Amino acid sequence: MNYNIFRAYDIRGKYPDEINENVAFKLGQAYGSYIQEKCNETQCVVSHDNRLSSDSLNAHLIKGILSTGCDVIDFGLITTPMHYYARYIEHLFGVMITASHNPKDENGFKFSLDHIANARGEMIEDFKNYFIAGNFKAGQGHLLHKSIFDKYIKYMIDNTKIANNKPKIVLDLGNGTTCVVAKKIFDALNIKPIYINEISDGTFPNHHPDPSVPENMTQLIEAVKKYKADVGFGFDGDGDRVGIVSEKGEIVSIEKYMIIIIRELINRTYSNTFLYDVKCSAALHDEIIKLGGTPLEYRTGASYTEAKTKEENLAFGGEYSGHIFFRDRDACIGSGIYAALRLIEILSRDKTKTVSKLLKGINHYENTPEIKYNVGDDKKFEIIEKIKKYAHSQNFYTNEIDGVKIIFTNGWALVRASNTGPNLTMRCEASNSKDLEKLKKQIEYLINFYKNN
Repeated sequence: MNYNIFRAYDIRGKYPDEINENVAFKLGQAYGSYIQEKCNETQCVVSHDNRLSSDSLNAHLIKGILSTGCDVIDFGLITTPMHYYARYIEHLFGVMITASHNPKDENGFKFSLDHIANARGEMIEDFKNYFIAGNFKAGQGHLLHKSIFDKYIKYMIDNTKIANNKPKIVLDLGNGTTCVVAKKIFDALNIKPIYINEISDGTFPNHHPDPSVPENMTQLIEAVKKYKADVGFGFDGDGDRVGIVSEKGEIVSIEKYMIIIIRELINRTYSNTFLYDVKCSAALHDEIIKLGGTPLEYRTGASYTEAKTKEENLAFGGEYSGHIFFRDRDACIGSGIYAALRLIEILSRDKTKTVSKLLKGINHYENTPEIKYNVGDDKKFEIIEKIKKYAHSQNFYTNEIDGVKIIFTNGWALVRASNTGPNLTMRCEASNSKDLEKLKKQIEYLINFYKNN
C-alpha cells in the first residue's frame, strides 16, 4: 500500500486505490490495538461524513477495531465538529472518517490519541510505524450505536447569544455533511436562513466543498446579492471550516473575520493572546498589536491550532483555511457553523452594523491566495529544504515553524508542504501590487527550478 496516506495530522488518499475497505479494516486493527496498548483505553468513538465511500469504510474500520477487543460507540453520519463533541462528552478517543475538503473520490481518517486534539506530527509517525509492524491484539469488542444530535444542538444553543436584530443570512451547505444538522440548529435558534445546496450528496454536484477557494464561493456570492442578505456563509465537506461573504457580495478573508472577533473579545475575555497560522496576513498581527494584545504565529493545521490554543489556554485561535476555535465559552469544537453564529451574534446586537463596517480600519496589504503546485509527495519536502538553503545563503530572515516563510522589508513569501495532498503551497504578501508580483515570480521560479533539478 501507499504509506504516503499518512499525513501530518490525518490519513488521506484516493478511494479505492489508496483508501479502501481493506485499509480501513487494518487501520481499525491498528487503532484498537494501539489505544489499548499505549494509551490504556478500551473504548473509542467512530463517526463518518457523507462521502459515498464513508459508510462502507466506517463498517470495516469498526470491524477492525472490534477484532482487537476494543469497544466502539458508533455515532454514524455526523459532521466532524459533532464527532469532536461526541468524543468530549464520552471522554474517549475516536476516529472520524472524512477527507474534509478534498475531492469527492478521496477519503480519509482523522483520529485522536489524546484528549487534546487529533493526532499530529510525531503521533502520526509512531502510529504509522505501529500500523506497518502489524502486531495487533485479538479479542471481541462490543458495538453500541448512539445519537449525538439532541445534545449537540443544545450545546450550540447554550453557547450562542443571538440578540433581537436577526440579520438576513444565506447558508451554502455545499451538499456536505452540514446538511444533516444545520437546519436543526438554526431552527432551534429561531433563525431562518436562505439555504442553497442544502441536500446531502457526497458527489458534491454543485461545487467542490472548500470555501477557502474563491470559485467555490460563486453561488454564495450570487445568492447574497440576489436576496440582499446581510451576510453569507459557506462550509466545507465535513463542517469544520467556514467561508464568509459580506453584504456587498465580497469574500471576507479568514484573517479579517478573526479581526472582527478579536475586536469583540479583546476586553471581554481572560486571555489577550491570539493564535493564527503562518499563512495569515500581517494585517492580523498589526491589529492584535494595535488592540494591545499579543500575537502568536504558529504552524498550519487544525490539529496543531486546536492543541496550541488548549496548551496555551487561549480564548481564541484560527487559521487561514477557515478552522476557528473559540474557548471563551465552552464551544471548543472547531465548528464552521459555530464560527458563523458568533458573527451573527455581533450583527444581531445592532441593526446598523454591517460586515463592511466591521472591517473598517484594517491595515491593507496586497496578497495572493494560497497557490498550489503539484510536485508529488516524494519531492515536496526536498524542495522545501532547498528553498531554505537558498534563503540562508542570501541571509534572508526566515520563519521555519512550518515550511519556510521568507521575510522581506516589503513583505513575505511562504512555501510549505501541503498536509493533505501531494502539493507545495505558496502565499505571498507585500505592501503594494508591484512588489507582490516580484515576490510571487521570484518564489515561483525557485519552486519550478528545484522541481526540475
